[in-house]
Amino acid sequence: MLCNLNIKDLAVVESLSLELNPGLTVLTGETGAGKSILLTALGLALGERADSGLIRPGANRAEIDLEFSLSDAYGARLWLEENELLDDEGVCLIRRVISQDGRSRAFINNRPATLQSLQELASRLVEIHGQHAHLRLLESSEQRRLLDESSGHKAMLENLANVYHRWRTARDELDAQSKAAKDGAAREELLRYQIEEMEQHGIETMDYDALSEEQTLQANMEKILAGGQTQLDLLYDDEQHSANALLVQASHAITDISHIASEFNDILVLLRDAQIQVKEAAVELRRHLDRLEADPKRLAWLDEKLGDMLRLARKHHVDPRSLGQYLDGLRVELDGIESGSEKIARLRVETDALELEYRGIAASLSKSRVIGGKKLEQRISGMIRELGMPQGQFQIEVSPELGNIPALTGNDRIEFQVSANPGLPPRPLGKVASGGELSRISLAIQVAATDTKTTPTLIFDEVDSGIGGGVAEIVGQKLRLLGGNRQVFCVTHLHQVAALGHHHLLVEKTSNLDNTRTQVRLLTPDQRKHEIARMLGGVRITEQTLAHAEEMLAATGEISTDGA
Repeated sequence: MLCNLNIKDLAVVESLSLELNPGLTVLTGETGAGKSILLTALGLALGERADSGLIRPGANRAEIDLEFSLSDAYGARLWLEENELLDDEGVCLIRRVISQDGRSRAFINNRPATLQSLQELASRLVEIHGQHAHLRLLESSEQRRLLDESSGHKAMLENLANVYHRWRTARDELDAQSKAAKDGAAREELLRYQIEEMEQHGIETMDYDALSEEQTLQANMEKILAGGQTQLDLLYDDEQHSANALLVQASHAITDISHIASEFNDILVLLRDAQIQVKEAAVELRRHLDRLEADPKRLAWLDEKLGDMLRLARKHHVDPRSLGQYLDGLRVELDGIESGSEKIARLRVETDALELEYRGIAASLSKSRVIGGKKLEQRISGMIRELGMPQGQFQIEVSPELGNIPALTGNDRIEFQVSANPGLPPRPLGKVASGGELSRISLAIQVAATDTKTTPTLIFDEVDSGIGGGVAEIVGQKLRLLGGNRQVFCVTHLHQVAALGHHHLLVEKTSNLDNTRTQVRLLTPDQRKHEIARMLGGVRITEQTLAHAEEMLAATGEISTDGA
């Protein structure tokens, strides 16, 4: 439960510190006194969006601190433990600071926290029922939420949502693959043609650079053979004028000279080495020439293949040297399209299986909603009869949604129906209930639905508007009953409700020329008597009004009959 609330420099609150208790605590005050600021502070501390305009004029920042006891909040304690934020198993501290630049910081047990974390924790600590709950009650989604919460469907809904998301993902992928397959039919045909064309020309076995080099050689073969033979004659084959013949002659002449002058022997060695080199060059040249042969057919084939490669390269806008790599890419793309059919088949099987699983969970949820709806409608029917609609009949209609397409929250349409008068069949809530009736029905639903929950702290913000007389007293009794095993706060203008609180907080606003301040104080029994009297009699409080207030409080045991 909420043990302490501290507010500093928030709107009209300069400084406020409250120690809070279990049971039903009522908050009253003049219209405009600032009762809503407490709910604003709680909302901010529990994760609502912040606004620098909420900072009190002249202050640099606003700060809200909450202290919760975890003795009755198992879900919150478990969440803190799972998120490694549990310091003291008995206490949880929440702090929210709002700066002038619009930024805010949140802390859980003195450690920084995100707003999402704060909201997750808050849902396990506090539940707020606003004064406009009866308007939300007309929405189908709100009716479904109330039914599911009161029936304990959280785990089943989480399981259903998990399967739904998996089904939706598989179905979306199936749709995308099917569309791609349809769009890719023409592409597949083109790819097959292009691959077949390249394979017919043997592109994967062709080396453009090697073919180009061979084609150049064949195109110049006659020139190479003729020139090579000429050089072979000049080197060796011409017995009179070849380099070899001249070297032989020179060697003979130098040999004769060396017999006379021995210093010519070195020159003779060089000439003989030159003869050897010339002979080796001639042998190598002859070997090459013997290996070469002009082949017009081969040249024609090379011209044709190079022409094919250049044509295909221009057609596909690639370098002829990259045709083999390009062909591999075409095959990979074709394989992807062909494997798409297998993937589509697999996705179809997966989607069907997930939808079947979804249908099973959704069917169980529908049955449970019908059972839970019967129980809840009985509680609500009994309560609206107590709240001044003695012939009131409440009914929860659970029916299949049209189309029966999987949805996040199941395939049921939940509709709250009511009959306020005897002899008339129940009809949708918004079509038969007046404003006052809708307020009473809304309160009955909230109290009945809340009675089954484990949230330790409940806050009702003027949910009793539009109600008065004996009905208001019954409302107070129901809220007091709720406060018997948990902490309940109720902002109210009704003296019948205020008198039934276990505790009473008074919200007051004071103003002067400089500023306006709102203060909240816990009333003593005698102070409660005067506040109830104010709510009873307005501006002029008489002895009779005070006596009536004392009588009301005495009926609840909050004050003795002698006024002590």
